[in-house]
Amino acid sequence: MKKGTIDIKTENIFPIIKKFLYSDHEIFLRELISNAVDATQKLKTLASLGKFKDELGDLTIRVEVDKKNKTIKVTDRGIGMTADEVEKYINQIAFSSAEEFVKKFKTKSEAERNAIIGHFGLGFYSSFMVAEKVEIKTKTYKKGGKTKAVRWECDGSPEYLLEEIEKEDRGTEVVLHIDNDNTGFLEDYRISELLNKYCKFLPIPIQFGTETVEEPVEGEKDKDGKPRTKSVTKPKIINNTNPLWKKKPSEATDEEYKSFYRELYPLTFEEPLFHIHLNVDYPFNLTGILYFPKVKKDYELQKNKIQLYSNQVFVTDSVEGIVPEFLTLLHGVIDSPDIPLNVSRSYLQSDQSVKKISSYITRKVADKLAEIFKNDRENFEKKWDDIKVFIEYGMISEPKFYEKAKKFALLKNTEEKFFTFEEYKKHIEKTQTDKDKKLIYLYATNADEQHSYIETAKERGYDVLLMDGVLDNHFIQNLEQKFENSAFARVDSNTIDKLIQKDEEVPSRLDDKEKDKVKAAFERNIDKQKFNVKFENLSESDLPVMIVQNEFMRRMKDMEAVGGSGMMGLGGLPESYELVVNTNHPLIGKMLKEKDEKVQDKLVSQLYDLARLSTSLLKGKEMSDFVKRSVDLIG
Repeated sequence: MKKGTIDIKTENIFPIIKKFLYSDHEIFLRELISNAVDATQKLKTLASLGKFKDELGDLTIRVEVDKKNKTIKVTDRGIGMTADEVEKYINQIAFSSAEEFVKKFKTKSEAERNAIIGHFGLGFYSSFMVAEKVEIKTKTYKKGGKTKAVRWECDGSPEYLLEEIEKEDRGTEVVLHIDNDNTGFLEDYRISELLNKYCKFLPIPIQFGTETVEEPVEGEKDKDGKPRTKSVTKPKIINNTNPLWKKKPSEATDEEYKSFYRELYPLTFEEPLFHIHLNVDYPFNLTGILYFPKVKKDYELQKNKIQLYSNQVFVTDSVEGIVPEFLTLLHGVIDSPDIPLNVSRSYLQSDQSVKKISSYITRKVADKLAEIFKNDRENFEKKWDDIKVFIEYGMISEPKFYEKAKKFALLKNTEEKFFTFEEYKKHIEKTQTDKDKKLIYLYATNADEQHSYIETAKERGYDVLLMDGVLDNHFIQNLEQKFENSAFARVDSNTIDKLIQKDEEVPSRLDDKEKDKVKAAFERNIDKQKFNVKFENLSESDLPVMIVQNEFMRRMKDMEAVGGSGMMGLGGLPESYELVVNTNHPLIGKMLKEKDEKVQDKLVSQLYDLARLSTSLLKGKEMSDFVKRSVDLIG
């Protein structure tokens, strides 16, 4: 038996490890099991090289909780350690790394402190975040003189105990004596939760607890002739050691991709739209599967759905900065050994390997979408309403993605026909180029509410896009910056002849004095704070009165609704509209000739309410008054 003191020149490092090494104490289990997996993988490698000739046998890693004795035990049958190796790797290298960590830690900012954690071999010492004492019982796979099993013990001070023990099997057993502040980790459900979170796809079987399964009884059948079964209690393996992303894409089936999605998200009942299998080994290693989920019509941001792994060890599901922002809306798994386990996200975001990975994923997603569009455009169009939020987000936020996506991004019109950008430009350039040679893209955000405006545009031979997505307001502005000599105008933002101005002009039937009288009559009966009266010389077939909203002000209002305009100092924008009076409509002439002001006001109110009704602005008591007045007029 040997007692010793680790040569530490600073004060006790354990309080600092306990307080600052990791922000979340729960990762102690991830670290211990990761070490056990490494030890097992090394033994398998030695066996494959012919340097270990014994039987590998059962390599399952076992986790046991003893609530009565307040211990958690992790056991593996990997390479194990000799006494000299315990001295070297536990007492010298890890402790000296810890001491170096402490020294550097004290001179750094908080962000820098987090960033340097991953540069030290401190995984094992995360045990002391939850344990008052830690034991290691280990026996090396090696044969020969100094290969007896040993036990190491430390209570979180620089003193340790190292002694020889009897241990039949090779491998390592780590026993944590849990302290009073962390007894919650002694609950089986808590350990199950952590194993499912961090170890779900580790490459070595991990057993925790037992499960009851039904097994057939050999040679016995029930009355229906089916094999008779019996309940058998077996050790429960909690992980899938060969997850689908480790397969080559050519070897995986569509059903396997769907099944794996259900494994990742057991509470999600809708199948994904399609998947992208990532598989690259140069200039970095990366595998993974990304899924395009079906997005609800009301659109809920569901970030934190991509799980990041390093060699099948879970790292985080908060991947902003690691994958491009727009792809955080996707679901799935990314696994890369080039992503270190124990560093802060700010460190990852500045890491060159991570930046390369981010660019690769963007390119791969764009290439996959282009391939689907090229090979099965009909299916791509059917899924467009569900996937366009991802594509528009990417085109707005990633210039490189825009350049690729502009070839397969679609525009849909109110007749539900789809066009690429180039196709749509050719579709409208003959009819929707105004007198200044500018191409006008008309669009609606609600086909039902803006129906009359859409129909008016169609009567002129124009086409109207349907831009009713959550990001379309921003996307339109992005496209205006990209498209040359073009503008987007919502179909109800002005009269159609003002939106696309041609050379010919329609004369007015009213002179200035008559216009003043008409304006006065309307201003007596409308909300002047909200509506500004203006005149347009339209045709007799156009509506007598229309309501439009200035394109720029409406966009600002829309941006304000999602928190965009406050940054411009606009504050709360009031609702404002223009009440357009058609100077050439017979009803306006009739109203002007009416001598009885009460009758005139009733007619003006009716026209005003009809215009508001067509734009969903007539509600409540005003709607009731309109209905009553309509009945009176009919009578």
